Amino acid sequence: MTVATSRHLPPASPEPAGVDNRLVVGGATLAWRSLPTPTLPDPAAVLARSAVHALTAARQHAVHGTELLLSTASRVDAVMRTELLEAGFTVGVLDDDGVHPSAPARPRAAEPGRLWLLTSGSTGRPKRVGHTLDTLTTVRADQPDRTWLCPYAPGTYAWWQVVTLSLTQPGQHLVVVEPDELDDWPTVAATHGVDAASGTPTFWRRTLYRDAEALARVPLRQITLGGEPVDQAILDQLREVFPTARISWIYASSEVGASIVVHDGRAGFPVDWLGRNTPGRPTLSVHDDELVVTSPYHGAGLAGPIRTGDRVQVLDGRVLITGRLDSDEINVGGSKVSAGVVRGVLAGHPAVAWARVTGRRAPVLGRMVVAEVVLGPSSVDTDEAALVRWCADRLPEHAVPRRIRVLTDIPVKETLKSDV
Repeated sequence: MTVATSRHLPPASPEPAGVDNRLVVGGATLAWRSLPTPTLPDPAAVLARSAVHALTAARQHAVHGTELLLSTASRVDAVMRTELLEAGFTVGVLDDDGVHPSAPARPRAAEPGRLWLLTSGSTGRPKRVGHTLDTLTTVRADQPDRTWLCPYAPGTYAWWQVVTLSLTQPGQHLVVVEPDELDDWPTVAATHGVDAASGTPTFWRRTLYRDAEALARVPLRQITLGGEPVDQAILDQLREVFPTARISWIYASSEVGASIVVHDGRAGFPVDWLGRNTPGRPTLSVHDDELVVTSPYHGAGLAGPIRTGDRVQVLDGRVLITGRLDSDEINVGGSKVSAGVVRGVLAGHPAVAWARVTGRRAPVLGRMVVAEVVLGPSSVDTDEAALVRWCADRLPEHAVPRRIRVLTDIPVKETLKSDV
């Protein structure tokens, strides 16, 4: 592997505390300190050619404070590139030879220390949300030494969460997997002693589905889930494989930062957390079935209570996040159905490795509930009829899927999410 060869710049501020942490990327073992600091335009929208180039841009920002939006080329289409140029960013691909820039027609002064994130686009086209390294660094207390797996696409909120932990905390080493390594990441992780890993529920489900035995050989002591609704089924499956690991799920977004962290092995969070005011911590509330967060880690230009767009359900003393408001609710003949609740019921079937629930046009009713599933190795004698019966025993009649399609693999996007 070749590391970016741009010239080293003299430090503008002290090196971050994690500068000597070990990095494994592209099969090579490095340290933050050994990465070059490329010469970047300011402000810059950097499209990293590979994981190591993304890490060099992150370190460059940590030391020099260059205004930076970091992403991959695949997440920035022609329309977004034009929008970035119009917003005064120099847009360029960062590779071994440095940055290959496209300059904006109307350059502007940079905002020192500003980091920009592109949202995942779950509500449409991705939006820019402004942060700083400080607002993205939400793990501040001393941590036990860990070797973390980072499977996320560069520049996403989840990627920055793992990267800032390694940059700012001594003893937090990092093993980065490229997209072409995702199917074999347990082997990479076991080879390099990964004992902590963060991923979406889809990431964990896909790994369990493809090779649970290889996953079990990774010496994980910390397992983190986030980025999608987290149901009890995936938590229980991970607990079965890793009975002594700490399993955490995190609710976080580009807009409100990391707002909820739960370690008790149960889906959702305790209802008595609603309305709790603790200095330095987010305040949670629910309005019209929507999660509302007031956070000290929110993005630039946001303040006060922020409507997240995520639908919640209060059940048995827990607040469960079931999905996006604009896609979770299915109106079946005037009766409301939560796609997330139906998905959770399907995911609870021992033969189901993954499920997606949507609404489809139907005569008379207007919409009907349909589903797609991926079946696991214990799926002998499990068919559509058996899954319908399973749902009928646990859901009201109007919420039972009328069609269930079986897929052969779990779909996943670059963000490690499925359209669930």
